[in-house]
Amino acid sequence: MQLIDGKAIAAEIKAEIAAEVKHIISGGGKQPHLAAVLVGHDGGSETYVRNKVIACEQCGFKSTLICFEADVTEAELLACVDRLNKDEDVDGFIVQLPLPKHIDEQKVIEAIDYRKDVDGFHPINVGRMAIGLPCFISATPLGILTLLKRYAIETSGKKCVVLGRSNIVGKPMAQLMMQKQFGDATVTVCHSHSPSLKEECQAADIIIAAIGSPDFVTENMVKEGAVVIDVGTTRIEDHTKKSGFRLNGDVKFDEVSPKSSFITPVPGGVGPMTICSLMKNTLAASKKEYYE
Repeated sequence: MQLIDGKAIAAEIKAEIAAEVKHIISGGGKQPHLAAVLVGHDGGSETYVRNKVIACEQCGFKSTLICFEADVTEAELLACVDRLNKDEDVDGFIVQLPLPKHIDEQKVIEAIDYRKDVDGFHPINVGRMAIGLPCFISATPLGILTLLKRYAIETSGKKCVVLGRSNIVGKPMAQLMMQKQFGDATVTVCHSHSPSLKEECQAADIIIAAIGSPDFVTENMVKEGAVVIDVGTTRIEDHTKKSGFRLNGDVKFDEVSPKSSFITPVPGGVGPMTICSLMKNTLAASKKEYYE
């Protein structure tokens, strides 16, 4: 079993981005600028956005954080999105999800200029991704693809099972793994209503678990030598931790890891790559790689 160290790979990539940004600026180019909009005081969202700000510093980006209270109106948030769309200095921005229930998330996502949508959630980016055109790819799937590539894990012709069908991870991950230029794999998507979920997993060469259920994938669901990518990040109460909680993956790591050829830990696996991928998308946005 080999542990896939997302933290180490993310550090490598951020160093590569920082070197490129330094070269761009020394040549008279513009410093990439990422903005983040945070609504309310969700602990997970606050931590995630704080880590994005730190990553910007590490990559040599300019960063802006805009915070609203949870009672912000939808109109006020949409006005903020409009301002960021029009701000020529901002190359890309994200509106941190989830949003309060009184705000229509999809309306906010669609209000973002797709050329600045570094989260890759806008329907134009999703559609372009689905048919293999250049676009901003959703950060977590992009991070997983990067890990597979950096660890030289063969995906072409392999049977890949994606657990979960969310718009953020499951659906785009399945699309990318089946596309020739990315995974080139045979892909099955399973979810909570899949009757043969266990059997599908047992036959898989690669399992990507993004179902949001702690310890869901157990030893008897994984064949010997499988590659296991754990996307789960559920907060579990743990009074032995200073924070009062621990992060738990979708995979029962102690059981599954001895059978795996490669496996990602939680934390330290996919998580750091998600933020790193956001930095890659922001650099691409600043260079106008996909859209003029």
